[in-house]
Amino acid sequence: MLRGHCAHARFVWNLAVEQHPHWRPGRAGAPGYLEQCRQLTAARAEHPWLAAGSQMVQQQALRDFAQAVANYFGGTHGRPSWRKAGRDEGFRIVAVRPGHVRRLSRKTGEVWIPKAGWLRFRWSRALSPGVKSYRVTRDSAGRWHIAFAAIPVPVPAPGNGQVAGIDRGVTVSAALSTGEMLHVPGLTGRERTRMRRLERKLARARRGSERRRTIRLAIARLRIREADRRKDWAEKTSTDIARRFDLIRVEDLKVRHMTRSARGSAQNPGRNVRAKAGLNREIMRSGWGLLVRRLEQKALGRVQKISPAFTSQRCSECGHVDANSRESQARFVCTACGFAGNADVNAARNIAAGHAVTARGGDGVARPVNREPQLLLQSA
Repeated sequence: MLRGHCAHARFVWNLAVEQHPHWRPGRAGAPGYLEQCRQLTAARAEHPWLAAGSQMVQQQALRDFAQAVANYFGGTHGRPSWRKAGRDEGFRIVAVRPGHVRRLSRKTGEVWIPKAGWLRFRWSRALSPGVKSYRVTRDSAGRWHIAFAAIPVPVPAPGNGQVAGIDRGVTVSAALSTGEMLHVPGLTGRERTRMRRLERKLARARRGSERRRTIRLAIARLRIREADRRKDWAEKTSTDIARRFDLIRVEDLKVRHMTRSARGSAQNPGRNVRAKAGLNREIMRSGWGLLVRRLEQKALGRVQKISPAFTSQRCSECGHVDANSRESQARFVCTACGFAGNADVNAARNIAAGHAVTARGGDGVARPVNREPQLLLQSA
């Protein structure tokens, strides 16, 4: 029944996606949420297999699509695209009553799902009172998850006046201006070896065979394990930083643009495509966007984005800017004052000092300064 709910929600979403490309400028507007709900009622009356599902699940898929369209025209998200079986599995339930969610023990709860009845789940955290909706999803490894909609309370500021700068990288996932070097935990050596073997087996397996399905499931479980570790690291790291610092400054990186493919087109093929693809994978594994997004949500109003220009070339001691000062990925030696240290920590300190320009009426962006930067810091 849960898989049926996912299939119905995906089918209704794909129908809504298919409707919108038919509308062009000059024509009447594409059908909105209310009109699509009326069309859904007619479709349920005509097709018994669709009527066998939950109307709430199908209507909420249309509601999600309407929100996705609004986000697209608002410029915050991309155009809504087709959902695929095995990858986009999930549905949403609203109008949850107090008796529809109950706790059985310290780690076990029950929730009422339309057409499916009571379903047990693992109670992993405290449930906010007055929950009105929840979402059930199934990941690529076959695990079911339930998430209740609630807005968590932001982490309170410590009030110590400390400022932290965070430099994100591939070798070092996050370097703090305090000198801390943080690394995202990935797969172990044995797990990476097993992943390579499974990928070789997958390349030899016949498409549509049971053996190929089993291998894909094993690969998905390893990838999900790596993603879980990355999410857990981002949650713990963001909470720790939000509790320790009053102000957090990060580089204003366009991660989506930085991870675009370099393949190009048939007329204008790209160069170093394989190397760029490997760099894109490492950037995604480092969790750059996830860490900053969770920081912005937990340290509400206390995260500032600084321009990354020259932060890796500028000396955090004297302010001299020279590309030759960075001898290697990890070594920074200033060609002017001789200051030596870790290159990522030096960049993090430059990011933390982004407020030096604000005292002179600037926009708070760290810019290359070659003369008396210590005076600027004192005036700030």
